[in-house]
Amino acid sequence: MASVVYENLPPVLDSKSEQPPPPLFDGTTRLYMAYTCPFAQRVWITRNYKGLQDEIKLVAFDLQDKPAWYKEKVYPSNKVPSLEHNGKIIGESLDLINYVDSNFEGPSLLPDDPEKRKFAEELFSYSDTFIKDVSTSFKGDTAKEAGPAFDFLEKALDKFDDGPFFLGQFSLVDIAYIPFVDGYQMILSEGFKYDATIGRPKLAAWIEELNKMDVYKQTKYFKDPKQLFEYYKIPFLQ
Repeated sequence: MASVVYENLPPVLDSKSEQPPPPLFDGTTRLYMAYTCPFAQRVWITRNYKGLQDEIKLVAFDLQDKPAWYKEKVYPSNKVPSLEHNGKIIGESLDLINYVDSNFEGPSLLPDDPEKRKFAEELFSYSDTFIKDVSTSFKGDTAKEAGPAFDFLEKALDKFDDGPFFLGQFSLVDIAYIPFVDGYQMILSEGFKYDATIGRPKLAAWIEELNKMDVYKQTKYFKDPKQLFEYYKIPFLQ
């Protein structure tokens, strides 16, 4: 891991904000993101772990009130995150963390071991299912519906014994999951009085270990469970 860098984060831009200089495609690499978005957080963590704070500039939006120029000039889908690099715009968070790991300097976030790489692909493929199953459980029998998703992760964390992470050592797989798992755990605890780590000791240890890492802690916008629950209560529960 690169040495920890503490940076002054740029202000959040909303619909009233002008496009910041310099102009688009001037050679600057920019990560368009939102501090509150777990998908964007994936790429933010990857950037920080590889020590790319100077190489990849953050452009942060209000997720509910993005400026019109982002859709019109930068990324027609209007989603975050997206990355401006080498004269093109790239989207989709799982694609982006792999892209940043492969195309920029810094410590690699995937092992050479073929078995571990194969397992990584399986876990990347499952991540959308995990997010969907836990999110939809908020409107039903939460413990019953979310439980199998967390059980899957508990079993996955038991596959390799050379460290507390999914592939033993910290990797893109952990980055793909931690913004959601940690966030869901806070929401479930605050809003549903459900602790996903009970009976899942490896999951509990994994969350604890990641919360010791500065590269992750720096990207946690919501540090208070009540604040996080209130922010997501409307989109999740209506």
